[in-house]
Amino acid sequence: MSEFVSYLHEVFERLGAVQTRRMFGGHGVYREGLMFGLVADDVLYLKVDAESLPRFAARGCRPFEYGKGDKLTQMSYYSAPGEIFEDPDEAQVWGALAFAAAVRSRASKPGKRAVRTRKKAAGTQ
Repeated sequence: MSEFVSYLHEVFERLGAVQTRRMFGGHGVYREGLMFGLVADDVLYLKVDAESLPRFAARGCRPFEYGKGDKLTQMSYYSAPGEIFEDPDEAQVWGALAFAAAVRSRASKPGKRAVRTRKKAAGTQ
């Protein structure tokens, strides 16, 4: 784990306990089992959705993109504002925005239980 990834535990201290896990050559940043951030090349990206994206865009934050073949794919993560690394209050605000987007994203996806219920109602299993 890089020093930068380790440092994120301190950055988000006021947000609550966070975990980091290696994934796809980078790291995911989690709180309560939800991924609200990712680190690629020691750059922190935070989860966004339609509700929070305007705040990130207004600050000039850039989307996380990755290339696969000739195609460039943009994900729903934007670079974190730089001041979160110097100001614990800002880290808490921006971390909470990202965590809220992750919660809304999870709520918009049907869980396994909902899928089973629909299959049962349709007579398939």
